[in-house]
Amino acid sequence: MESEGNAIGAGFVGGFFALRTGRPPAGGGHRPLARLYRGGDADGPLHARVDLVAARLGAPERRVGASVAHLGLAARLWSTALGPAALHGRFPVLDPADLHWDGALSSPDDLWWSGTGTRPATVAALREAVQEAHLVPLHAAFARDGRISPRLLWGNAGSALAGALRELLRWARAEDRPDAAERAAALVRGLFDHPDLARTVRGPALRRTSCCLYYRCPSGGLCGDCVFDHAPRTGLERRPPAP
Repeated sequence: MESEGNAIGAGFVGGFFALRTGRPPAGGGHRPLARLYRGGDADGPLHARVDLVAARLGAPERRVGASVAHLGLAARLWSTALGPAALHGRFPVLDPADLHWDGALSSPDDLWWSGTGTRPATVAALREAVQEAHLVPLHAAFARDGRISPRLLWGNAGSALAGALRELLRWARAEDRPDAAERAAALVRGLFDHPDLARTVRGPALRRTSCCLYYRCPSGGLCGDCVFDHAPRTGLERRPPAP
């Protein structure tokens, strides 16, 4: 289903990097992300996705489900762009009208791309394609859906970007592709040089400076890049350590 011999293919790095091409199957639940970003549908696919994730996790608060749902989609958006950018020097034109999402599914079946064309892999192009065209309106959509802080959403976005870089570096080492590793690292450094992302992670390990709230779930724990060394006993209303 995915084209892997050109500037689209990066699914062999991992499921979050996969991007199915063409029109999604008829009769399914895929809808253009542009529709999700427009809002106006109180019981639409984003609302349903948050409820689904919250139920699966047994989340004590709906915003915990919202955070985890957001983190997963942010990771998909960064990975589908950064993967081919690092491997091929180009990435697909991910217009929200051409990127179809089904919130009832998981990676890689959740995203289909019906667009055409690629863009050169520059920091400015990636920022425009992912951060500005997708993450900014996505954050607005989550804010309309329920109570969740912008700091948490941008923290998730930074964590997702750092996670995509880690996976690409791991793959590049295993496949002896230092060129891909260097390109990925340079692009990510540039992407983090933006006010919304600049302080979302810290240190060479890119450990995040906020928490996604997953630890609050009954079976939850700390993520690999969590700001906390130990899960708090009560609430998140405690400042993380300074960078």
